Amino acid sequence: RFIPIGNIELSKPGNMRDQLGRILAIDHDSAWVAISAYEDAFAVVRVGRTQHVYGPNEEIVEKAKIVHAVYKTSDIRGTVWSMCFMRTRCSMDEYYPVVAMIINRKGSDANDLSMYALAANDGGIQYLSGYSEPGPLALEIAEIPQLDGFGLLFRAGDILIVDLRDPKDICCTIRISMTGSLVGEQISVEDSCRGLDVDDDVAACALLELRDSGNNIMMDDSYMAIDGADNPGSMKSRVICSWSWEPDAMRGQPRLIFCLDDGEFHILEFNWDTEGLKVLPERVHRGLPCKPLLWMDRGMIAGFVEMGDGMILHLEHGRLVHKSTVQNVGPILDLAIADYHGEKQDQLFSCCGMCPEGSLRVIRNGVNVEKLLRTEPIYQGVTGLWTLRMKRTDTYHSFLVLAFVEETRILSVGLSFNDISDAVGFQPEVCTLACGLIADGLLVQIHSKGVKLCLPTSYAHPEGATLTSPVCVDWYPDVTISVGAVGHDVVAVATSNPCCLYILRVRPLSSLQYELYETQHVQLQYEVSCISIPEEDSRLRTSSSAFGGDFRKRKGNNSAAEVDVRMFAVIGTHKPSVEVISLEPDEAFRLLSIGSISVNNALGAPVSGCIPENVRFVASERFYILAGLRNGMLLRFESGTSKDQYLPVSFYKESFAPSLNTLLQLVAIRHIGITPVGLVPLRDSANSDIIVLSDRSWLLYASRHSLAYSSISFLPASHVTPVSSVDCPSGLLFVAENCLHLVEMVHGKRLNAQKFSVGGTPRKVLYHSDSRTLLVMRTGLTGASCSSDIVQIDPNNGILLSRFKCELGETAKCIQIVKIGSEQVLIVGTSKSTDRPMMPNGEAESSIKGRLIVLSLDTLGSPHECSSFIPTSNLSSSSHTGSFPEIVGYANEEFSSNSMCSSPDDICYNQIQFEQIAGHLRSLTHVTFTGAVLAVYPYLDRYVLAAAGNTLSVFGFVNENPHRMKKYAVSRTRFTITCLKTYASQIAAGDCRDGVLFYSYHENLRKLELVYADPAQRLVGDVVLLDCETAVVSDRRGSISVLSCPGLEVSESPEKNLAVQCSFFMGEIAMSIQKAAFKYRLPIGDEADPVLESAYNCVVASTLLGSVFVMIPLTSEEHQLLQDVQERLSLHPLTAPILGNDHAEFRRRGIPSGVPSILDGDMLVQFLELTSEQQQTVLDDGSSVKAPRRSISVFQVMRMLERVHYALN
Repeated sequence: RFIPIGNIELSKPGNMRDQLGRILAIDHDSAWVAISAYEDAFAVVRVGRTQHVYGPNEEIVEKAKIVHAVYKTSDIRGTVWSMCFMRTRCSMDEYYPVVAMIINRKGSDANDLSMYALAANDGGIQYLSGYSEPGPLALEIAEIPQLDGFGLLFRAGDILIVDLRDPKDICCTIRISMTGSLVGEQISVEDSCRGLDVDDDVAACALLELRDSGNNIMMDDSYMAIDGADNPGSMKSRVICSWSWEPDAMRGQPRLIFCLDDGEFHILEFNWDTEGLKVLPERVHRGLPCKPLLWMDRGMIAGFVEMGDGMILHLEHGRLVHKSTVQNVGPILDLAIADYHGEKQDQLFSCCGMCPEGSLRVIRNGVNVEKLLRTEPIYQGVTGLWTLRMKRTDTYHSFLVLAFVEETRILSVGLSFNDISDAVGFQPEVCTLACGLIADGLLVQIHSKGVKLCLPTSYAHPEGATLTSPVCVDWYPDVTISVGAVGHDVVAVATSNPCCLYILRVRPLSSLQYELYETQHVQLQYEVSCISIPEEDSRLRTSSSAFGGDFRKRKGNNSAAEVDVRMFAVIGTHKPSVEVISLEPDEAFRLLSIGSISVNNALGAPVSGCIPENVRFVASERFYILAGLRNGMLLRFESGTSKDQYLPVSFYKESFAPSLNTLLQLVAIRHIGITPVGLVPLRDSANSDIIVLSDRSWLLYASRHSLAYSSISFLPASHVTPVSSVDCPSGLLFVAENCLHLVEMVHGKRLNAQKFSVGGTPRKVLYHSDSRTLLVMRTGLTGASCSSDIVQIDPNNGILLSRFKCELGETAKCIQIVKIGSEQVLIVGTSKSTDRPMMPNGEAESSIKGRLIVLSLDTLGSPHECSSFIPTSNLSSSSHTGSFPEIVGYANEEFSSNSMCSSPDDICYNQIQFEQIAGHLRSLTHVTFTGAVLAVYPYLDRYVLAAAGNTLSVFGFVNENPHRMKKYAVSRTRFTITCLKTYASQIAAGDCRDGVLFYSYHENLRKLELVYADPAQRLVGDVVLLDCETAVVSDRRGSISVLSCPGLEVSESPEKNLAVQCSFFMGEIAMSIQKAAFKYRLPIGDEADPVLESAYNCVVASTLLGSVFVMIPLTSEEHQLLQDVQERLSLHPLTAPILGNDHAEFRRRGIPSGVPSILDGDMLVQFLELTSEQQQTVLDDGSSVKAPRRSISVFQVMRMLERVHYALN
């Protein structure tokens, strides 16, 4: 988490144009900061840091503080477009610092370059000079690194290199023209730019159309920015939309990479010699225009696309080579929620991006796994699962050990899993409790009767013994073994009656002859429930490592200090407790550290079932111990070590006296499930991330503070083990539904999303449950036959199955599946014009016509049985060869492009012609309207509602015949209706100005009646009905509200307005709202609580910025409790907004007074990431709560938040 160390207030909160806060610039020494308003004002701030104040014993008495001095001016008289600091030849005793600014003076058609500086004598900001060059409009100013006094002036169509060494006498030295053709003509460099003659008005108009992300979004044909056409407006090309300097350029040779608005990437190299400044241009790539660009270390360049996926590029031999993709799902124009086939997991099908980067994304929750292999369901009764190497230095695993109730089997790891149990030597007719590699070539099996040491034969492994049968040695105790663990050169086993702990080691007697012998035998007070011996990863063994790998060689933060750490093991006991014991061969049994497990519920009574099921030592920034309990809880223990010691004193070999600091502190508790918790590391190292198994699989991030984890997008599994082979180096084997599942976890991806490029802009998506396919409405197609269509897509692989083309010049606006008798049809609403369907005031355009089309779904094909993650066809109907299907979020991600930059490993999928692979959706009938049909929806299983312009119509089908459509009723609103939803007999219509309107239909009178109206004017984005009386509506100002019918006591009011129950300012425009139910089993920590299966009737909203908001209902008591917690979190230093903003003011923006606010889950979830001590500190801080202070239990808050977190994951 970022921690603010200084807060400099420059202006009061608000959106006034002359308030500071729009543009920020920092000088090269990070000592000065310049901040401008939109117009008329800017300030420079000197920022410094005081020194620490030390006491007599060199302790810090007072920490360093941020000091600052602010200098403001309001004498700019214009709009600030860009600014930067400049190093000039001015004496620091006269003017320092100097700021260059691009300013549009009021009433001027051109932008000026103006120089301002802070005068040393009076400390005021002074205007030094101005510069205006005839020609295109100036857009931005930037300083050239290493060339003091020279700057780049970016204009619409060219770049000027200006000499600012004397800020009072500015001159232009070089002009770089970018007026070449769009096919990639090289830019030209001219030594002088005097005498240019370009129409400034035309350039200004072009810039204003282009600026502020206006390429696609502001030039559309519909009622609001994102709703309309996909073709960019006619604008001036060859304008620089992003640029970045090379961070580690050679001395005296700075390089700049920039991207033009047509997708061309160029690099400019600047050289200074005796003849002056020279510029060498080079074109390095052609692709999608990026905003912005970031040149990183080692030639890596990050480019971000506005409405498509960004990319990571690498500069190689004068060309940019694609390395990976940066996912961007925004804008999400529509979404559909469906169950993941056969796995009972929710997933979202979303329409993302706009032409030409439109795509269909399958978004699932949690960490993504790629499913590679699934066996037949023949593995019933698995009790254990392990993978073993033959040598510690081996890259890949060699053996897979499967333990059953009364059997153990060993399979080879490779292309095929063959049974090699006899060649390894493990005892087959017993249940293996634990196994491992004790030394190179020597495997150990622990079962209830004893311990078996095995040397496999060459049949089991090429480096095994060249014997006909494996070499085996057994060790038997007098009593039954309950648990055990295998480490490097050591075996630890425990018995239950009596409670004893045995430490075993191995020694060679002769060639191929070994002996297992007992080194320690201790009787314990409590039974041992689990044992874990930390891994010592030889591949990570380095003294310079800050943590991880060779933690036994590390002491403190000084990596040069190497000291020996005792070998140790972590055990869990029935006390219950977590204990660390020494395994040093030359020492007697020694307890190094202990942590007692004591967890109380909200009433203060101890929680039962707190016996550790699994424990694990983790070496991260600080060492800690994880304990998974049998009641489904996960605990984290830490030791109160000082900063100069990585481990407690008792862990080091030079420490002989018992240390006083041997207690482990319980710092974090989480209810992670309802079944015993298992801990399995992803790899054999002490700093590895960990898979946590309970009734669901989670991935725990080892390097995070407290307990931070995400759900894994996979079936509930009983066992898991990492498996590494040549064909699958990062695999995982899960045991689920009596099958073995080989998967590969995909790391480094922000989203668990599968992508299919569709060509054009996907506007609407529906999930057809009968055929298990998607129906997608597309616009902005570039084919000659049509610009809009409806397509059926297989969500498993992106194959296009069937299609309906709209007429030439007709655009589909909405789709819905309707059931007529026993037959399903698809209703499509269209506009037969490319003009806007409404006027700027919200009224419908009377000149536009629309159609309501009925399509038959009887001919829908079912998806073919094929691989779920290999795209085989292109969804684009045009011949554009650059839009190939992609899989996003998988390790074997491929990228196809027609640009001059491509990876040598790219795979280009063959483009299949549309007519050869797709059927056709058959039209049954259609009706023509006055006005574009923007919304349709089924009603009462026998009617169809259609909104055309400001007209709401009710249609039915005579004798349930889809060919015969009849209009039954009509009602009109003041403004255009943009969305429709129904629930039972209730109708909700979204008026683009008047908000949500509730209608009812009287079948006997064939009449639509307005029942309730929105209490305020609202620019409706979308609406959904939770029940007959409650609607959730989003507006285009970034808010979402819950409206309901008023109570009986006010139902006679003539206004008949809906009541606003609660609201929330998202800061993003939600264009699609869906109702969903999340079913889950409650994780419990009390035997008194029943194990319930519950469901949240949630609301899922998707936004234009690519966010997905999930809202769940709470009781009034839960809401009040969490509201108090939210208020405390919003002001506590650990969890407050980093910039010091007022959280409550932001989330209530635009909400009427007296209306409750929806709670902010992102703020509340921070509570789960705090340690127990920090949680208690937050709740004890009552200064943030305006109401009288109330006592809040950590257990109560955690329980409530965990249930919500558990359900939504």
